[in-house]
Order: sequence, then structure tokens, then C-alpha cells
Amino acid sequence: METEASCGQNSFEMSETLATFLASTPLLEEAWRACSLANATSPGAYLVRQIGSVAYIAFSGIQMSAGSDQNCRNLVYLGAEDGGLFAPLYRHSEAEEPIKVHHGMLKLFFSMIPSLQIQIAALMGKVESIVITGQCIGGTTASLSALWLLCNLLSMSPPPMSVLCITFGSPLLGNESFHRSILRQRWGGNFCHVVSKHDIMPRLLFAEIVNHIPRIQSLLQFWHCCMTSTHPFVEGLSSQLPCDVKDTLFHCVLKDLELIAQAEDPSESLFWPFGSYVFCGQEGAICVENVASVIKMMYLMLATGSPSHSIEDHLRYGDYVAKVSKQLLKARNFHEEGMIPDSSYEAGVALALQSSDLTAKEPVAVKAKECLQMAHHSDKPNLTAAYLAIKLSKIVPFRAEIEWYKACCDEADDQMGYYDSFKLRGASRREARVNMNRHRLAQFWDSVILMLDNNKLPHDFDRREKWVNASQSYKLLVEPLDIADYYRNGKHIEQGHYMEHGRQRRYEIFDKWWRERSVPEEENKRSKFASLTQDSCFWAKVEEARDWLDNVRSESDVRRRHQLWQKIDMFEGYARTLIENKEVSKDVLAKNSSFSRWMGDWKEMKSQVQKIPQLFPGFVDGEVVP
Repeated sequence: METEASCGQNSFEMSETLATFLASTPLLEEAWRACSLANATSPGAYLVRQIGSVAYIAFSGIQMSAGSDQNCRNLVYLGAEDGGLFAPLYRHSEAEEPIKVHHGMLKLFFSMIPSLQIQIAALMGKVESIVITGQCIGGTTASLSALWLLCNLLSMSPPPMSVLCITFGSPLLGNESFHRSILRQRWGGNFCHVVSKHDIMPRLLFAEIVNHIPRIQSLLQFWHCCMTSTHPFVEGLSSQLPCDVKDTLFHCVLKDLELIAQAEDPSESLFWPFGSYVFCGQEGAICVENVASVIKMMYLMLATGSPSHSIEDHLRYGDYVAKVSKQLLKARNFHEEGMIPDSSYEAGVALALQSSDLTAKEPVAVKAKECLQMAHHSDKPNLTAAYLAIKLSKIVPFRAEIEWYKACCDEADDQMGYYDSFKLRGASRREARVNMNRHRLAQFWDSVILMLDNNKLPHDFDRREKWVNASQSYKLLVEPLDIADYYRNGKHIEQGHYMEHGRQRRYEIFDKWWRERSVPEEENKRSKFASLTQDSCFWAKVEEARDWLDNVRSESDVRRRHQLWQKIDMFEGYARTLIENKEVSKDVLAKNSSFSRWMGDWKEMKSQVQKIPQLFPGFVDGEVVP
């Protein structure tokens, strides 16, 4: 029981943190008040309200353009359509599907972005926080607006304002890659989607609705009329809609949502939820973040309703928000009810079930409990990362032995340095241990990459400073040994040079992590040579330069020889820059290192060109003679 409790604890703590935050501030009520005002006064647009240091930007739920799209489930590539507005989200692995969002929703956002940019600029320096909100389709515009603002604020240090997006009954927006890209940026907590118990709108895009476009348009028109109406009662309003519209849409969504909820893999769904979901009803609300749990909860709650409930619940957010602010995850007295949970984890599940008002509805209550218990699986990637950190500490001795070997090589009397000592190694026990440790470290880091590819690690794992720094240190220390082994065994003769034909995928991935890390604008200039050469492929470039130098002597074609000469000259310039910036280890400059010997050969070559030009027809000072 303790293990189960520890696994589930973080999920409930995260949900309760959001719940407590919403219940203890006026943000939720003020956001809904702004939405209601936007629905009534700004159809097709948005309004801006400032209350103290907080600005509220509320998009009206009355937006026909996105809902009238003849293919309501049409997704488009975000990068191809957005003109660079969401550039920080483009980061995704080669194995992932490109990021896609709903075409109609994106077009609607584009229509508002020019004026929105002006409004945001006017708020800079005047407010500390911006809450972007919207109901129905206005919620998707709010989400895209918040994402755009978060992307813009990334370039500002520190960010001039905080951003929170709160939507009410908002439809789904993007695919799995869209969901993962938001998690990687650690922006999931910036999005809170309030969903009433039976509201069909947030669930609509789970279903195949292509054949129901006219019914959806009728439904949107009905909701729009109700949103602008001052009618205080919601009960029975759905009777104004034809039964065919209500019944067909309800059963279509319920049927397809059930199939997705029962599937083992959420990837069965074209659209994926993102952020935190607050499911609200008469009894209060519960917060869920795990994707599979969100989908299952959407199905279980809708299954307890009816076609009329699914329509009218979209208009009840005002009532629910008022209750949520007072009752969100309201504690019950378990002792009085004869319920004494075995752990804080079980207490959290029971409390969440009570707030969802599903406890009395068997067998739905049983499935709901299983759904909430499943939420703890959302922390398994974090647990895996924690166990991986322990494994990382256990391989430290392997790395330490290689570091000791490097130090010995750099101080050796033969003055060959780290790279050449390993490349020309004999059958000593010391080199054998270093080679074994090289393979052990490779196995560890390849297992990390495999877990990342299989989504077994947190989505922002490649942005965590601990792992970015650890992978970079490993790469700088060990890749020179891999290059030495590659050329020692003559693989460059069989396969081609290391850079193009021999480099392992893990190093390319670690390069990407390092490039995309957050770094200070200015870095201090080095006062002494680096302990490890900062270009882990430096020795592979030396090997290629040696090959060019050999070829330039024997090349008979003048233009080909000129190309080789230019490559050699460019490499020399690159190497000199590294040395001047002290970004190389002292083994590079060792008297008998491959680089020092290459530099000697290159200087001699240039000297011969100057002294005996007839031996090098076509060259004067390294230039082609016309």
C-alpha cells in the first residue's frame, strides 16, 4: 500500500495544488465573468479588462467561422501555417508526427492576431499577469493566443508577466505531438480547461462528425442565441433544438468516445487533450492531468447524462464556477460516513470521486475509481527518470577511470596525448579497461535514448539541466575514443570517414540537446585551456584533414586540388580559432599528437609551394593560377 501511495501521491498533489490555487483566488470567477461579458457584447471578437495587476483577455464563444469548416476535424501542420509565431514548439524527435492543429481554429486565431499583438504591447509594463480565457470556440482561440504569448516571452529574461489560460467548454485543438511539445516547454500548468460534467462540446472532436456538419452548425447557432440571451434558466432550453440534432450528436460522440476510452493507447485519438482539466458539476470539481484519465473521465461523465444534458450543460458554466470556487475538492468527514481510507492515496481517490458526483452511480463509479487510480501512471516517467539518475551515479566510476586515463596520457613522456595514445594502444590491461568502460557508458546512454524514443521518460527530459550537462560531458570525454577506435580499425577505409558514416546517433541527439539549452547571453572567456576539447568531433576533422593533405599532393586535376586546398585552409582557420579561444584540451597541442604532426606537414606543404612552385603547378600562395 505504501508503494501505491507513493506512486499516486504526486498526481493528486499536482491536482490539489491547482485546485487550491483556483479556489483561493478570484481568477476563475473573474475569467468566467469576462467570458460572459465577451459573449454578450463582443460576438466574433474579444474584450480586455484590467483588474488591479491582472489583465483578462476574453474571447467570445460566438465564433461561426471555425465551426462552419466543412471538415471539422481537419488538422494542418503548425510550422507550415503559422509564419514562425510558434517556433519554440517545433522541437520534436524525428520519430514523432509533426505538430498539427485544427485548421479552422488556427485561421480564426490568425484573424485576431494583428489586433491582439497591439493589445499585448499596450499591457506590457502595466500588469503582472495576463489571464487569457474563452468559452466554446473562443477557448481554442484563447489557448492559441496564450501559446503565442508564451513563445514570445521565452526571449525575455525575466519574463515581464505571467500567463494563465482558462477555457470553458472548449473543443480539442491539436494532435499528440502538439500535446508533447507543450509538455516539453513545461507549459502544461499554464492551461486550465474547465469542462462541465455532460457538456458535449469539449468531447465533440473525439468523434467522426464529418457527416453531421449541418447538425453541428444548428447546435452552434442555438448556443450562440442562448449566450447572448438574458434568460436566467437553462433547464429545458434544449427542447428548442430538434431531437434529431441532440440524439444523433450525443450517441455519435458517446459511441466513438467509448472506443477511445477503452483503448489501451490514447494515440487511437486524432486529437489529444493538453494541460489540466477541471471537471465540474453540482458537487464540486476534480482536477485531472493524465491524458488517458482525462479521456476516460470525459466518457464516464458523459455516459451518466442524456442528449438534453449534453446540450444544456454547455450553458451552465456560470452556476458551476460559483460552486467550484466554494467546493473544489471539498473535504468530507470520512469517519462520520464509516469510511477510513487505508492511505492518503486512497483518501485522494475517494475525495475525488465524491467531488465528481459519480459515487452513487454503479458501475460507472467503479470505472471512475479505476480511472483516477490510473492517473498515478502519469508519474511513471518521472519515477523512471529518478531511477535513471541512480544508475547515472553508478556509472561514475567508469567515467572516472577514463578521466584518470586521459590525465595519464596528457602527462606521458611520449607526448602523444589522449586521442593518439588510445588510437595506437597496445594490449595493456589499462587500455582494455578503458575500452570496456567506453562500451559500458555507451550502453547506458543508448538505453536512455531508447527510453526517450518509447516515451518512458518525461517529455521535458532533454531540457533538464542535469541530463543535458551529463550527456555533454560524456560526449566530450568519450567520443574522441570512439573516433580513435574507428580509425584504428580502418573503418574509414571500408565505410568512409567518421563524421558521415561512423558517428553514433546518440551523439547527434546530445548535440541537439546542447544547442537548444537555455544559456546566458554572455559567457566568460576562458583563461586556460579546456579540460576537454569543446568540439567532440575535432579528431575526426583532423583525420579528414590528413586525408585531404595526402590527396592534394597526388591530385592532378587543378580545380579538384584547389577545392582540397580550400578545405585544408578552412580547417586550419577553424582549429586556430578553437586554440585562440582555449576551447581545446592541452592534448591537442601535445608535441606528437595527430594535430601537431598535421600542422607540421601542412606548414611544410605551404613552404614547398612557395619555394618550389614547379612541383605544384597551378598554385601560387595556395591560389589557382588562371
